[in-house]
Amino acid sequence: MYVLQFIRGFCMALADSVPGVSGGTIAFLLGFYDQFIGSIDDLITGNLDRKKQALLFLLKLGTGWVTGFILAVLVLTSVFESHIYAVSSLFIGFIIFAIPVVMMEEKQALLEKKWAAAFIVPGVAIVSAITYFNPVGGGEGVNLEHLTFRLGFFVFAAGVITISAMVLPGISGSTLLLIMGLYLPIITAIKDILHLDFGAFGTVFLFGCGVLVGAFSIVKVIRKALELFRAQTIYLIIGLMAGSIYAVVMGPTTLETPQPAMTFREFNILFFIIGGVVILGMQKMKSIRE
Repeated sequence: MYVLQFIRGFCMALADSVPGVSGGTIAFLLGFYDQFIGSIDDLITGNLDRKKQALLFLLKLGTGWVTGFILAVLVLTSVFESHIYAVSSLFIGFIIFAIPVVMMEEKQALLEKKWAAAFIVPGVAIVSAITYFNPVGGGEGVNLEHLTFRLGFFVFAAGVITISAMVLPGISGSTLLLIMGLYLPIITAIKDILHLDFGAFGTVFLFGCGVLVGAFSIVKVIRKALELFRAQTIYLIIGLMAGSIYAVVMGPTTLETPQPAMTFREFNILFFIIGGVVILGMQKMKSIRE
């Protein structure tokens, strides 16, 4: 069982560390999302027995997550900017293949309330609007070398937003960091810490505080939403996922050295297919386990 949880956490970390789908989506695809959300909530508000069970589960999952995240951070900063269009094609493959899988997993709930499909629209609109009106896009990258109070608060708020997105099975928190122009600066700061260069400690500390606040705030809301309004929540998540395709297409414009938004000319069909194969492979892993 430990190996299974380690692999689950490792897969979640790979998703969380790159723009595309979130770790929550991976948990959803592998069939343990409700257990994941419930364990975090129980760790915060449950009785002693529930806290122990939740802590044991999250430690096993967390070991895999930390391992996967460190490995991803150590290689992503160089690969991401130098092969942005290939990586973006991979992310789009993740998203497009993940949407029908999520719909099949939640087929019963979605069919019972077909009218709730209207919630797809605000989901798409939220991500598209954040991307379109992004104040730091279009080549105005964020410089974190000299933290001011305003910039520090922005980093803290980004941590809150990022973990909320990572927990939701929809748009990746890394995609939102990409939209806000913080993806490479945050990844680079974490990479520097891993190499024992603590010059960016303030940035990582503020971001980490935001992550903790966001995690404790959003989990109970998600758990209640899935319990009381499951179909509406799933449709909203599908909308967030669909809208994140536009965010990934526009992602190159937020790099430290801005590049044009991806077009069909830069689209890499091979990496798109690889993304789809990864998602379908994860779904097959779930079927084998069951």
